[in-house]
Amino acid sequence: MNVYDTANKLAEELKKAPEYLEFKKAKEKVNQNPEEKKRIEEFEKLRYEAQVLSIQKGEQDTEKMKKLQELYQMLLENPDMKEYFDLEVRFNVLLADVNKIIGEAVKDVLQ
Repeated sequence: MNVYDTANKLAEELKKAPEYLEFKKAKEKVNQNPEEKKRIEEFEKLRYEAQVLSIQKGEQDTEKMKKLQELYQMLLENPDMKEYFDLEVRFNVLLADVNKIIGEAVKDVLQ
């Protein structure tokens, strides 16, 4: 089996993982509600802008971070949104773990 076959197999396995399936279901549920979908998109846009600013300038915009935190807290008051974010975190942990495993396997040539 070559590396590409293995990567495709990993992709198939990820799509069967409970973290993926549960997050996908929660995302579909949120996307069925136009208001919730819009609020998630607004949050994601603001989060992205804050991350880009942090990476580019090495600093955080305190006003933007405050607004982001307030919006996040407001979103968490909705049980569907809370579930969405909780499952998003679980899925992202899975992806980070997989990336770490791959990174560890080739770290000798990346250093």
